[in-house]
Amino acid sequence: MNDGNRTSRRSQAWFGASGRGGMVYRSWMRNQGFGHEVFDGRPVIGIATSASELAPCNAHLTRVAEAVKRGVWQAGGFPLQFPTMATGETLMRPTAMLYRNLMAMEVEELIRANPLDGVVLLSGCDKTTPAMLMGAASVDLPSVMVTGGPMLNGKYRGKDVGSGTHVWKFEEDLKTGRMTEEECFFAEGCMARSNGHCMTMGTASTMACMAEALGMQLPGSAAWPAVDSRRMEIAQSAGQRIVAMVEEELRPSRILTREAFENAIRVNAAIGGSTNAIIHLTALAGRVGVDLGLEDFDELVRAVPTLVNLMPSGTYLMEDFCYAGGLPAVMAELLRGELLHGEQITVTGRGVAENVADAENDNTDVITGLDAPFQPAGTGTAVLRGNLCPDGAVIKQSAASPHLLTHRGPARVFDSPEAYHAVADDPKLDVDENTVIVIRNAGPRGYPGMPEVSNVPLPAKLLKAGVTDMVRVCDGRMSGTGYGTVVLHVAPEAAVGGPLALVRDGDVVVLDVPNRTLDLDVDDAELTRRREAWKAPAERHTSGYAWLYTQHVEQADRGADFGFLRGSRGHEVPRDSH
Repeated sequence: MNDGNRTSRRSQAWFGASGRGGMVYRSWMRNQGFGHEVFDGRPVIGIATSASELAPCNAHLTRVAEAVKRGVWQAGGFPLQFPTMATGETLMRPTAMLYRNLMAMEVEELIRANPLDGVVLLSGCDKTTPAMLMGAASVDLPSVMVTGGPMLNGKYRGKDVGSGTHVWKFEEDLKTGRMTEEECFFAEGCMARSNGHCMTMGTASTMACMAEALGMQLPGSAAWPAVDSRRMEIAQSAGQRIVAMVEEELRPSRILTREAFENAIRVNAAIGGSTNAIIHLTALAGRVGVDLGLEDFDELVRAVPTLVNLMPSGTYLMEDFCYAGGLPAVMAELLRGELLHGEQITVTGRGVAENVADAENDNTDVITGLDAPFQPAGTGTAVLRGNLCPDGAVIKQSAASPHLLTHRGPARVFDSPEAYHAVADDPKLDVDENTVIVIRNAGPRGYPGMPEVSNVPLPAKLLKAGVTDMVRVCDGRMSGTGYGTVVLHVAPEAAVGGPLALVRDGDVVVLDVPNRTLDLDVDDAELTRRREAWKAPAERHTSGYAWLYTQHVEQADRGADFGFLRGSRGHEVPRDSH
């Protein structure tokens, strides 16, 4: 340890102070049983944990925090655990996404306001990971992430079942009479049978992989199951590593470069990751001043095939992915194809290529090679433009039906997800397999919070007729565990006067994914007349956080962050009030 750094450490503005101020800080900490020696200038490491029983994916993080503490003590640091809010998508209404920015604000301010030299971020459910990364990036103190890990594979009647993905399948089976209510109830416990987040390649698993691909998480740590002892081993290693990062002054601003984001975007394509990664990576890039646009998520992935055969696009689950070699095996294969920036530095202090130099692929059914990929290049997320989405929209091609990627059909418009659900089971609903279901007012401002409602279930009468997919268009998001030919993140959203607000029943929607277009076949003069007659919806919120959110949230193509949170505000020590 470099003793020369001790007196200049940020935490010494608290614990190294003389007089009354220093006495206040030290004496109150000592009521927890800490001896005087912990105030000798050693790195003070915050352990930010989003553990909460209201966020089932994160409930076990208290135990993970204990492992991190062991590592910090071993490396000569002083660990201090503190709680953050937990944005669990499983329970929060109207959507956890409404609170991602609030959590990012909380994480940022808690780090800055306290005597910390570095921080370990403990996350689980899908919004907690980007929220913590966003907050830490805006403070720019040495930081390392430890995600809580996926659940064990679900098991139902001798077969693997995936969290989220099989929820949609079981719902369809229930509607068509292939499954009873009692069977569904039993399947619930079979699907979620251990601590951890979704074990499909949903948004939680995707964002864990993104943290690793960006270089903010130790190699291999995204995939270890939550209940595997090696999850605790790697948490302990993270505690050791963060102390060294403080000594090295290795901050997020050195790691989260343009090259790191390009790596993450290509990795997301290779793993068949969630479209929600686009929203979160764009928001995170805004915090560190990296210019990242929607087009990057299209152009950078055109040469990248899907290598990972996981639900919802494939067959296997995260436990299988882990045992096959996890993300290091994927990144090593991409490096072999010269598709990643191998010299990009990570939390290890080493480059990406060095981190994964010894990675092996132990199951080529789960992780395929570039020479025989699970899906060919060009089947990743596509970014669409057109008069229906002038600022962009996205579609996950690997989860869509190939025959619907080029489609022309009449719109059936619903002004909210609830309006659709109210009639979805009506046998008289005027739809057929060619209909394009349009769901609007589900964007960042319109709902508010941009919920995961875009992949609405098909009308019951079509399911019973054997229809398995149809085109859906929405300004909201889709769960990373979902599937189907669903156009998402339409921008600008309907609530701010985007073209989606002008669509009427019977209008022809033209989807052409190969040519990256989404258009409404209505002449410009008619659209102008409709726009002139359009009235903005009344404000639903006039106070509180929801009001703050709707007033300041940016559109989906900019990451749905608050405009006033863009950029870094640094880690200058706040003024002393003692």
